[in-house]
Amino acid sequence: MTHDARIRHTDARVRHIAEGDWDGIAALESRAYAALGLSEEPAVLRSRAHTSPATCFALAFPQRLAGYLLALPYPMFQYPDLSRAEGSTEGATERIAVPWRNLHLHDLVVAAPLRGRGLARRLLRRLTATARAGGYEQISLVAVAGSESFWGANGFAPHHGVVPPGAYGGQAVYMSRPVRAGRAEGPEPAGAASPGPAPHDDEGE
Repeated sequence: MTHDARIRHTDARVRHIAEGDWDGIAALESRAYAALGLSEEPAVLRSRAHTSPATCFALAFPQRLAGYLLALPYPMFQYPDLSRAEGSTEGATERIAVPWRNLHLHDLVVAAPLRGRGLARRLLRRLTATARAGGYEQISLVAVAGSESFWGANGFAPHHGVVPPGAYGGQAVYMSRPVRAGRAEGPEPAGAASPGPAPHDDEGE
C-alpha cells in the first residue's frame, strides 16, 4: 500500500495560500497542464492569486500540499490570457477596480494520486461559500481537455462560442452557474479536474 493510499481525505485542510506554497503550486500546475500546452509561467500564475487572495485556496495535508484553487473577480464572458500576468493587459486596472459580481474560477488542481476522494468538491464548496459571503452572483470558468461533463455535473452551464479556438485548447468551453443555486456534489472523474483540464479529478483552469 502506497503512502498516498493511506492518506485520509479527512486530514486535508483548505486554507488561504501562503508564500511557501508557490513552489508546490507551480509543480502541480505544470504536471496538470504542460502536456496540454496550457501551463502558465510561475509569475503569471502568482499574479492571479495576488489579484484576489481571499478567493484563492490551498489544499494541504500535514506533510504536503495536495492541491490549490485560484479564482478572481472577472466580467462575465471574459477570462485570463494564459500568457499574461494580471495587471499587464490594457484595461486590467479598470477591470479589477470595478465591483464585478462574477467570480472566475481560473484553476483547480488536486495531485493525481489523491484524486477521486472528493477533494476537488471540497475546494469548490469553499469557493462557493466565499463567493456567497462576498456578494458574488455568478461563478464562471473555462472547462478544458474534456472536463465539461464534470463541471456540468456540478451545476455549471455551457456558453459555447465564447472562447476562441486555441486560446485554452481545442475543447475549451466557457461555463457558469449562479452562486446561490450552486452545490458541488456531482460525481468526480478519476482523470483530471480543471475548469482548465478535466478536473483532473481535481483540477480546473
